[in-house]
Amino acid sequence: MTPLEKKAIEVLNKNWKGNFSIPCENLYPFQWFWDSGLIAIGFAHFDMSKAEKEIFTLLDAQWDNGFIPHIVFHSETDSYFPGADFHHSSLHPQASKKYKTTGITQPPVTGFVLEELYRISSDKEATLNFIKTVIDKVYFNHEYFYNNRDPKDEGLIYIYHNWESGTDNSPIWDDIWETMNPPEYTFERRDTTHVDASQRPSKREYDHYLHIIEIAKEHNYNDQKIAELSPFLVQDPLFNALLIKSNESLIKLYHLIENNEEKIKQLHNWQSKAIHSFNTKLFDEEIGAYIHYDLRNEKPLKYLSSSSFSPLFAGIPNKQRATSMIKLMLDKFGGDHQYLCASFDPTSDRFNPKKYWRGPVWINLNWMLYRGVSEYEYEDVAERIKKDSIEIIEKNGFYEYFDSRKEIHEKENAGYGGNNFSWSAALLIDLIRS
Repeated sequence: MTPLEKKAIEVLNKNWKGNFSIPCENLYPFQWFWDSGLIAIGFAHFDMSKAEKEIFTLLDAQWDNGFIPHIVFHSETDSYFPGADFHHSSLHPQASKKYKTTGITQPPVTGFVLEELYRISSDKEATLNFIKTVIDKVYFNHEYFYNNRDPKDEGLIYIYHNWESGTDNSPIWDDIWETMNPPEYTFERRDTTHVDASQRPSKREYDHYLHIIEIAKEHNYNDQKIAELSPFLVQDPLFNALLIKSNESLIKLYHLIENNEEKIKQLHNWQSKAIHSFNTKLFDEEIGAYIHYDLRNEKPLKYLSSSSFSPLFAGIPNKQRATSMIKLMLDKFGGDHQYLCASFDPTSDRFNPKKYWRGPVWINLNWMLYRGVSEYEYEDVAERIKKDSIEIIEKNGFYEYFDSRKEIHEKENAGYGGNNFSWSAALLIDLIRS
């Protein structure tokens, strides 16, 4: 085992809280939906019981309608804003009675995470027995999305908050903020006490974020009302690609478990509709990749980001389209002076390599792109993504995100956001061992 792997294991064990993990100390003191799934992949390599507990605890907070919240507030602390009291999830009649949570969700990774646990496991029978106890909850979550978040029956799920995308302050949302004029909220930020404010969203951006939640709360987090009234309603390629990837994993796992023909049939139906709509509606010929669609204002959001390439992870584009997308990624994001893969188009005037999702490299997206590019047999590109990911962690430590400009790594610490960050550690372990 390399020293880097040992350090990664230390990070994961330090962020373990008995039944779940936090992303990192201080900045993120609770359990996050997609973080938990990706963290479980790392644990699976050296402590499968923790990987299983991570998933079990997350799914234990599922609402009665199948919804899985993006944060589960396991403890009372005022070190994070907005906390449980602001989100007030109990306004929804089917919210978890056991846990305080948010009323927004995050990219649905749990389906493919269960398949990853099975792949990594040295005791396939025991892992499959665990999967049998939780898989129907994951299916129920997917059913929630298709029944409640697809108003046009296209097979494409909407998100109603930028936090649901996982790419919180992407420049893509700037166009939506221009259509809104929320009140000026008075609140005390906690993130900027832990991290340089220049690396975080602005106060005015937070006004938009809070305003969307206030609208949802006003209507008790009712999905139909949100679809009708939320100023933010977007079909996101990353969110939908991860749902499609998770559908595919559920199909494979249900085949292994047997006697789930109805669920498998339904999953296939969702898949065919979703992939067709994804390829016809979200692919932009002019840009040469997948883009976001603003469902509220009925217009495509024509920007290139790391999310634009995430469909490679789910096998959505055909080989010809994948080839042109990979070339585009290398041309725009992969110059000699750049690490792959910046979270936003480095040629855009909105690109900011230090500011959260406006340009830095994120290990979770790199891990997905590594997997996706490998599936299309571009081994040299996959190897570069893997090498870049390991190198930036070696140079800087297990940060939340990293500068995409190579020269910065030579001059100063180019890791930003939270340090000793769980999914950076977890996915590094998987990259090294894959």
